[in-house]
Amino acid sequence: MDKTTNKVISELAKKLDTISEAALLTHISPDGDCIGSMLALGIALEGLNKKICYYNPGFLPVNLKFLPGVDKICSVLPPEEFPETLIFIDCAEAERAYSGLCPEFLQGKTVINIDHHISNNGFGTVNWIDAGAAATGEMIFHLLGEMGVSMTKEIAENLYTAIITDTGRFSYSNTTVESFRIAAELLKTGLDLVQINNILFEQKSLAQTRLLQKALTNLELHQQGTMAVIVLTREDFEETGADESLSEGLVNYARNIEKVEAAALLKEIAPDEIKVSFRSNTWLDVNQVASRFGGGGHRRASGCSINGTMGQARQMIVSALEEALNVGRDH
Repeated sequence: MDKTTNKVISELAKKLDTISEAALLTHISPDGDCIGSMLALGIALEGLNKKICYYNPGFLPVNLKFLPGVDKICSVLPPEEFPETLIFIDCAEAERAYSGLCPEFLQGKTVINIDHHISNNGFGTVNWIDAGAAATGEMIFHLLGEMGVSMTKEIAENLYTAIITDTGRFSYSNTTVESFRIAAELLKTGLDLVQINNILFEQKSLAQTRLLQKALTNLELHQQGTMAVIVLTREDFEETGADESLSEGLVNYARNIEKVEAAALLKEIAPDEIKVSFRSNTWLDVNQVASRFGGGGHRRASGCSINGTMGQARQMIVSALEEALNVGRDH
């Protein structure tokens, strides 16, 4: 870790030592990294006698409900005023945590922004953005070490979940030596590796399995098989009995097809509101593709939202990926 990063972590640890309370916020459509990172930091701060409230606006995926502390997460803003310190975790933009965010919401607050998305716009009054971290959970691990927090099993379970989900069980290109080193440290607490893997990746509800069947039925290939697109309409969710959180990871079925470089999953989450997940395999920067639609994320995994019909969104996404693939080939 370089000197600049060490200095940032040190200053952030000192800052957190002075606070008496804080609100932790993470992004909509929560995943293992944002929830695990938030809970790990919150549990650690509570152990230091800080008053902590947890907020996430989305539906928590069923496979994350085993995480220690998950019952403390509120999906609606508390009636009382938020504390002076707001800690945004794994949010490239503040609006990702709270769609109703306005300048007055953050006015006068200390806004701490901890994230590993390359598209993070540095919205905080204190920003720690490390695009080289495989997961925000890795950053929280280092922060807790700087704060002198003893690693407990419940903190470790949250951090391990954060890392293993964002690295695809240590199989994605963002996985580093540091990812393995941190995981090894977490395993020393005695966490149940087999059980966590089963809950996160192996167990599927019937609705989830039916949604997978529907997704594979709807799968399309373009650009001589280098692009794969899956479309899921509201009717698909209703017919299968699955909610949106159960579509997590389905885009990987498109990406994993032989010869595919770019994959996209389009989900109709409300009338004229389409959520898009992008993935790539070896060279295409899908963060740049998502940024064309106001989204962002990482080079190999990103997302955006589009207002319009599914037909319109599908055409826009296919065209954008075709262009990106053609430009890439020309270079």
